[in-house]
Amino acid sequence: MKTIDELLAEGVSGKRVFVRADLNVPLDGTTITDDGRIRAVVPTVKALADAGARVVVASHLGRPKGAPDPAFSLAPAAARLGELLGAEVAFATDTVGESATATVAGLDDGGVAVIENLRFNAGETSKDDAERGAFADRLAALADVYVGDGFGAVHRKHASVFDLPARLPHAAGYLIATEVGVLKKLTDDVKRPYVVALGGAKVSDKLGVIDHLLEKADRILIGGGMAYTFLKAQGHEVGISLLQEDQIPAVLEYLERAEKRGVEFVLPVDVLVSSEFPDLKTKAPANPTTVAADAIPADEEGLDIGPETRKLYASKLADAGTVFWNGPMGVFEHPDYAEGTKAVAQALVDSPAFTVVGGGDSAAAVRILGFDEKAFGHISTGGGASLEYLEGKTLPGLAALED
Repeated sequence: MKTIDELLAEGVSGKRVFVRADLNVPLDGTTITDDGRIRAVVPTVKALADAGARVVVASHLGRPKGAPDPAFSLAPAAARLGELLGAEVAFATDTVGESATATVAGLDDGGVAVIENLRFNAGETSKDDAERGAFADRLAALADVYVGDGFGAVHRKHASVFDLPARLPHAAGYLIATEVGVLKKLTDDVKRPYVVALGGAKVSDKLGVIDHLLEKADRILIGGGMAYTFLKAQGHEVGISLLQEDQIPAVLEYLERAEKRGVEFVLPVDVLVSSEFPDLKTKAPANPTTVAADAIPADEEGLDIGPETRKLYASKLADAGTVFWNGPMGVFEHPDYAEGTKAVAQALVDSPAFTVVGGGDSAAAVRILGFDEKAFGHISTGGGASLEYLEGKTLPGLAALED
């Protein structure tokens, strides 16, 4: 695929360059609680603007139902992008309507605009090729060149990700180039031992990546809500913990395959439990109890890995050559259940391995818990996209950028 550096070498001054970014940031009302994804696209936007392009930035945010919804407006993201660029960023209040047309027409060379949430138009996510294509045609009318830089969306066959690049000269932005390079190190050029740490709520979200990584990893550590399905599969009581009973057959198969292949599967040996889910707004003390992983009371739920598991996981990460971590170890948003996630993050910081933090929750946890992002090899902006790449799937947004 053509790189942005090749595009810049050809010259973009005066050209309208459509940048498909991923500005899908978490919001508390209109306040951005983690601007990592906005900061990730700044190098691409700045390089284009500095070269005299008229930059049109587009993204989705949340899951509006194909119509405008103020709760999902990109206005806060546009304002933050302007702060990070140190320049005014114009904002269009629609996607392909009068405001977008006028805003783009009003750009000077080096100017930047953000158009409203692409998912306010049903054509963006439509499964109907014609409807999606019609929306892509209208987006194409706003630009002369396309730059894909929203890695978090490249696994979606959406109009702005898949159909639009076919209608314009196109190139990959710096973020996508970096992400693909990093993921190749996790699949084609692995330094061993290769350790994978997986957390998050659901086993079903990780089935594909576990299946694929069983052929590549040397050691897999399991935490978060998904751990309780593994513990249940081993015959343990998990109380009222998160459980996907329908996934137990798949989990048993993976544990059997891992044993046959010599892949070390590591599960929690102790957990923090409580009879009540913590209040994430007030952060009121939760007073959890630590119990052995095979002794969870029937009326309590596991909410974080325990102190012995933290030590165990740190030891299992210490000798790694490559580490991929996706998913928190517990309800890290509450201080009483953040220590498991913090311990894994610290183990990555202390490790000489090439370390990759993948997934929105893991990336957010790193920042919320106060870690220096530069202490990790790479923090990915694409949770689902990273997982699907590691599963060996063809990602529509990457395929569309290939010539």
